[in-house]
Amino acid sequence: MVKTQGRRGEVAGEILSDVPDRFAVGMKLLALPRGSNAVRRELEVEELWPHKGLLVLKFAGVDSISEAETLVGCELHVPRSQRSKLQAGWNYVSDLVGCEVLDHGREIGRIEDVQFGAGEAPLLIVRDVTRMLELPFAEAYLESVDVERKQVRMKLPAGLLELDVPMSAEEKREQAQGARKKKR
Repeated sequence: MVKTQGRRGEVAGEILSDVPDRFAVGMKLLALPRGSNAVRRELEVEELWPHKGLLVLKFAGVDSISEAETLVGCELHVPRSQRSKLQAGWNYVSDLVGCEVLDHGREIGRIEDVQFGAGEAPLLIVRDVTRMLELPFAEAYLESVDVERKQVRMKLPAGLLELDVPMSAEEKREQAQGARKKKR
């Protein structure tokens, strides 16, 4: 959800569903706040309408701006029992979150989020032991997705994982020495 909308507890959000008219009055949705310790909250759609490229939703029991503010930043998920069947090769974002990512069979980390709009392919936000990685979820790099086993197998290009590696102490010293030489 992007923002509050109105004074009766309405919220406005971007719709990432490819299913036209996916949402309806009476439908139950799960609101998932950002963060690894987030707890899902079940909500029932009381009213909905499009507004300036967003969908405004009024949920039963959310009747004030302050109550609506608790939903800003949440992702809305359709319960598994109400999901549409996807075409082969398509996955729900909520099924990807928590999956282990393997590159050429070597464990890289776990998917914490998926970001859209950064390029042609969505980015998998993966936490490894020491850092966060942004990996393109592109068909060219994808070997397989097994949501039952919570695994995404990839064949990433050589050097991609080293792009954002923090400098070692030795590299920092060399960089500092180079900067001092330039000043002279």
